[in-house]
Parts: sequence; structure tokens; C-alpha cells
Amino acid sequence: MSNSSRNAMLAKIRTAIMTGSRGDFHEAHTSVPYSAYDDGNVAARIELFAHRVAEYKAWVGHCTSVGIAQAVAERLMIRGKKRMVIPSDLPDSWLPKGFDFVRDSQLDRTVIAGMDGVLSGAALGIAQTGTIVLDGGAFQGRRMISLLPDYHLCIIRAQDIVGVVPEAFAQLATTRQSPMQPYTFISGPSATSDIELNRVEGVHGPRTLDVFIVE
Repeated sequence: MSNSSRNAMLAKIRTAIMTGSRGDFHEAHTSVPYSAYDDGNVAARIELFAHRVAEYKAWVGHCTSVGIAQAVAERLMIRGKKRMVIPSDLPDSWLPKGFDFVRDSQLDRTVIAGMDGVLSGAALGIAQTGTIVLDGGAFQGRRMISLLPDYHLCIIRAQDIVGVVPEAFAQLATTRQSPMQPYTFISGPSATSDIELNRVEGVHGPRTLDVFIVE
């Protein structure tokens, strides 16, 4: 930045401070309407959630509650996965024959990392952002099992998909067990960029994410 550009910028800052523009800025932005709920259209909400999740390069499918095991089997065969870690309370009805499902009973992290992937449920889905939320509740298990394996197959019920972010936080607050309870927010497969903006996948979690919406 040249000296003239810097001086011009600083002059604008001084003027803004002296004329109280900061207050005007605050007033203008707090007057913007901010919705805590969507319009209540369930079908549109599910469609938006699926679309947003897919935008993050995740695969999204649909199944029925009685067809979960068959859907899981088909997806694992396509992905070539055989040995999956699962939460200790995952329903047997979700588990197809012909695969090795290992329930997590405080498994060592090296064992978990060596699995082909993890199969789990979810606490919530957020349509607005295409985000899956895990809170360690039913069918989700420890946070570790959702982060260490390279592949995550997640089952989420359509009724657990909310419209917007404020609605998700309000709902999570009603089920929180402890102030120290961790949440995991998943918006697509794990990915980041280095200083040269080269995309690197699988750094902070699974590099491959498949999602079934159960309707």
C-alpha cells in the first residue's frame, strides 16, 4: 500500500469516528430481519438440505426406515468398505449381513483409525447450510469415531432436519447434557487449503462422506 493510499484510508477512519458513523453502521445492520425459523415447508427443507450437502462434494441418498440395512449394504459395496466402526447403541436393524461391524466400547484410537469407515446416526441436519450436527447422543457414539476413519456413512432422519441455524441451536440447547458437551458440525467431507490455496482433503476428518436421509 502506498503512503497516499494509507493516509487516505486513515483519514476516512478518523472522519467516521468523529462523525459517529459507527453508530449509524450498527443501527443499519441491526434493523435487517433475521429469521429464527424457515417457512415450514418440510419437502422444500429436505430438498434444500440434500442439495446443500451435495454441494460440499458429499453423496446424498434417500431410503425408508425399513430399508436402512439394504441401503447401507449397497453403499458399502459401492465404496468397497468391509470393516466399519459403529456406536455401541446403533440398532441391529441398520446392519446388513456380510460386513464386519465393530461396536465402539472405548476402542483404542489406532484401532478406530484403521477401520474402513464409520457408520453413525446424527442429532440434527441444517438445511440452510447443509450441515450435519453430532452431539454424542443416540446412535452417534464418541466424537473420536466420527473424526478418525477416512470414510463416514451417516444416517439422518428427515424429521431431524431443521430449516435454519438459529433453530438448530435452540433445539440443541434443549437436549444438552453438560456445559462441556462437544458438538461436531459437518459440512461435507473434511477439506482445507494450504498457503498456496491447494485443496487438501481428510485433514480434520473423513475425506469421504455419504449421507442417507430416512423418510
